Amino acid sequence: MKLVWPAAFFIICVGVTLRGTFGAEVVNVGAIFTSSSINGAVSKIAMEAAQDDVNSDPTILGGRKLSITIHDSNFSGFLSIIGALQFMETDTVAIIGPQNAIMAHVLSHLANQLNVPLLSFTALDPTLSPLQYPYFVQTAPNDQFEMAAIAEMVSYYGWAEVIAIYTDDDQSRNGITTLGDKLAERRCKITYKAVLPPDTKSSRDDIQRELVKIQMMESRVIILNAYEKTGLMAFEVAKSLGMMGKGYVWIATTWLSTVLDSKPPIKPNSLLGVLTLRPHTPDSKKKRDFVSRWPKLSNGSIGLNPYGLYAYDTVWILANALKLFFNSGGNISFSDDPRLSKLGGGSLNLEALSIFDGGPQLLKNILQTNMTGLTGPIAFDEIDRSPYRPSYDIINVVEKGYRDIGYWSNYSGLSIVPPETLYGKPPNRSSSNQQLYSVVWPGDTTEKPRGWVFANNGEKMTIGVPNRFSFKAVVSWVNGSEVASGYCIDVFLAAIKYLPYPVPYKFVPFGNGHNNPSYDELVGKIATGEFDAVVGDVAIVTNRTKLVDFTQPYIESGLVVVAPVRKMKSSALAFLQPFTPLMWAVTGILFLVVGAVVWILEHRINDEFRGPPKQQFVTMLWFSFSTMFFAHRENTVSTLGRFVLIIWLFVVLIINSSYTASLTSILTVQQLSSPIKGIDSLITSNDHIGYQVGSFAENYMIEELSIPRSRLLPLGTPEEYASALEKGLVSAIVDERPYVDLFLSQHCHFSIRGQEFTKSAWGFAFPRDSPLAIDMSTAILTLSENGELQKIHDKWLSKKGLCPSQGSDDDTDQLHLGSFLGLFLICGTACFLALAIYFCSMLRSYIRHKPPQEEEKIAMAESENNKNASVHEPGNQSEGDDLEWYSDNLEENSDYDLSEGSVDLNELIDVNIDKEDENSKGPQTEWQEDQEATYEIDDEEKEYNSELNNILTPYEDWHGAD
Repeated sequence: MKLVWPAAFFIICVGVTLRGTFGAEVVNVGAIFTSSSINGAVSKIAMEAAQDDVNSDPTILGGRKLSITIHDSNFSGFLSIIGALQFMETDTVAIIGPQNAIMAHVLSHLANQLNVPLLSFTALDPTLSPLQYPYFVQTAPNDQFEMAAIAEMVSYYGWAEVIAIYTDDDQSRNGITTLGDKLAERRCKITYKAVLPPDTKSSRDDIQRELVKIQMMESRVIILNAYEKTGLMAFEVAKSLGMMGKGYVWIATTWLSTVLDSKPPIKPNSLLGVLTLRPHTPDSKKKRDFVSRWPKLSNGSIGLNPYGLYAYDTVWILANALKLFFNSGGNISFSDDPRLSKLGGGSLNLEALSIFDGGPQLLKNILQTNMTGLTGPIAFDEIDRSPYRPSYDIINVVEKGYRDIGYWSNYSGLSIVPPETLYGKPPNRSSSNQQLYSVVWPGDTTEKPRGWVFANNGEKMTIGVPNRFSFKAVVSWVNGSEVASGYCIDVFLAAIKYLPYPVPYKFVPFGNGHNNPSYDELVGKIATGEFDAVVGDVAIVTNRTKLVDFTQPYIESGLVVVAPVRKMKSSALAFLQPFTPLMWAVTGILFLVVGAVVWILEHRINDEFRGPPKQQFVTMLWFSFSTMFFAHRENTVSTLGRFVLIIWLFVVLIINSSYTASLTSILTVQQLSSPIKGIDSLITSNDHIGYQVGSFAENYMIEELSIPRSRLLPLGTPEEYASALEKGLVSAIVDERPYVDLFLSQHCHFSIRGQEFTKSAWGFAFPRDSPLAIDMSTAILTLSENGELQKIHDKWLSKKGLCPSQGSDDDTDQLHLGSFLGLFLICGTACFLALAIYFCSMLRSYIRHKPPQEEEKIAMAESENNKNASVHEPGNQSEGDDLEWYSDNLEENSDYDLSEGSVDLNELIDVNIDKEDENSKGPQTEWQEDQEATYEIDDEEKEYNSELNNILTPYEDWHGAD
């Protein structure tokens, strides 16, 4: 018993010592890479360095040791599967890898069943969805972002078509598929996909065979998505074929940047002008320290590339997730999968595969990572698990190496400043904000390549040209030849001269020449590939733009209505036409109202507006209507009167000006009359409408204007137009403006009614996304700016024809008597009425105050003499008798009331006697004029004196006879 206790104590001490020495818990992590590849070699060194750094800090795993076992798959998918199964048998908590997407798809199924997270920074296939593969985590930006960056570069430089070359594996193939989607978002496309054998099987002959095909194609923008061996071989073959010269554009994916970073020096001559991308990692002290350690870690065997930084960070992502797992009380434990146990024995030993019980928690911790590593801030999106703000450097290979020309990030797009400096600003993806530095392109040129050429296959562009039967000035074919002519052809030939490259082409007629062809069918030939372009009078309408791309319009061609018209002769009452009856009535009332207002404001203080009622009324009328001609002579004294007058004179000025302008237009501009006023009146009627065969006008009227097809009559030539209109077969023609102008130049008795009711134009048609359409648009704009387009228009479409212009018609500018006959009649009638009234008044006055005849005077004198002799003796006749006679005679012959002594008879007799004394000085009229001049008698006083003279005349005659 005495020996038992010492022995037990010794055993316990030894056990504790052995546990401290050999019993530290190990956390097993597997890694599957191809060690001979660039990324495999760099990743191995980086992961081992990360493992040492994690294990050097016991606080990370709580005294546990991280053990990373690297399995070399040697480019073999089978060996990758074997390595994964071996890891699963040894209680591995996670696997870093695999290196390519093919194995990622396979091993992800295994990881899903055994709850073992897979973390990869090189298998970046965008189709590895977290929904399908929840235990697969990409710790570097997947190819979706790289392809978005390439698509944005293509769009930035204005290229529309690219050719894709890729290795035939899942990652390369799916990457190019994603590129096609990203290009389509920017109205670009992949015109050809060249597939190369996998990297281990590709040969120079395979590559040359594809490049020779590409050399015969139009596009010169080539995207190369491959691996080191195939990619570098492709550039060597391209250089030997002359495809690295001027005019070509080569964009390589990130494989080339890893070669440039990890395997210098390479021969830059074969890569001069190539663009490539590299995952962007922001500068930091941690990164600089690791870069300084790299030569020692690698012993100078290989250079560091961004994927080495991602490998280092991936180990730390897993370590931090394990730390959180252990701190939360988690334990590494595995359990058998009952589904595998049921499979029974066998040499595969499937029973050894076990489920990691802590897998779900470890995966959750990985996805919740929030740290800063060598590659910058590390976090995962909650939806697609993409890394935080992916970005790329854009690299241009130059003669002495390579240089950065800018950056791309999914936050701000293309820029020349590091993306991290833009994160504090609002995102700006506008085209004006996208910038890159200048590029040295293949051929050692800084001039941006056009990106396409005409296919070098010995074939010319096949251009369809309508073979019209009518309006041959627009486009026509010379009989018996393959030569086309006309306005549209001349515009095309002039524009093509401004292209910076030659265009081989040939015109092909479309149509039989006996009827106008269908332009919808003609445009459809481009979509089917029968024609490479269409040149002619092709209207740009919606249904055609869905099939082809049009150039810049070279002429406007809206639809118009043509109908028969007749010239309207000027009416004798043409001067009344500028105003409506209501306008005339309101204007006249305003004249009276303003005259009355001014009279009210002025008559109490202004003598010119005072006098008898009749005079004031006449003055008011004269003042109001004389303002029409600014001929009023009465002065306004009151402030309010002047205010009203100023406003009224301004109104009169506007009315006069408007009336003058409108009347001038009515009398001088040729007036045409037609029951058709425009498209609206044509729609509401039930008349037949003509249209040109093959024109889009038919579908437009049926579909847009809802005009029944039964009302439409197809017509082919201008002669058919004129005949149908003259015979009344149609009431109007609806056609495009250029055709109508040519028609009206030969047929004078028709005219355009109303305005253009559509806005369309003619353009040249090309296949969708054709770069030639853009260049031709630029050429057409040049023609427009330098005046050539107008000269071509004047040559073909500005036809003088048989119809003289309105300006040259001598009869149009002359005014006829009929235009003013109404005014002359009104003026003559006014003069006649004034004279008639005047003479009637004179005759009435003459009849009322006619003097007695000579015989009547003698008889009256004898009768009176006898009476006076018997009644009055000489000397007994008194002055009162004379006055009594005079008073009686005055009352009988005068309109004046003398009953109340309003007139003193003595004064009247004195005046009459004075008048007799003045007879020796002149006639009675001179005496009256002197009196008017002396005393300034008014009109009523003149009338009074006139009546008085008429009364006094018989008395004077009698008195003189006596």
